[in-house]
Amino acid sequence: MINRRSLVAAVLVIVALPLFADAGVDGAALYKSKCAMCHGPDGAGQTPSGKAMKVRDLRSAEVQKMTDKELNAIIADGKGKMPAYKAKMSQADIDALVTFIRQLK
Repeated sequence: MINRRSLVAAVLVIVALPLFADAGVDGAALYKSKCAMCHGPDGAGQTPSGKAMKVRDLRSAEVQKMTDKELNAIIADGKGKMPAYKAKMSQADIDALVTFIRQLK
């Protein structure tokens, strides 16, 4: 017979698993593979592509004061010369990128 503590622990694990399923998304790795080509490894945009397209410095106060929702929308839907990524990335990927961009400041 299953004791009460084991049952409670099993239920908690089952309920919590979906919450942590996407926790393993590596925002830094995504940034490196999808964003650094234009925005540069440090977010400054000082790459040949970034300079040509006049991309924003992701470390700037202007970008950092944007809400997560605004950054999310730009990554998902694109803006100006930046392509949309909603068909190429999951929402968890986009969220991880927003979190990484916050760390660039």
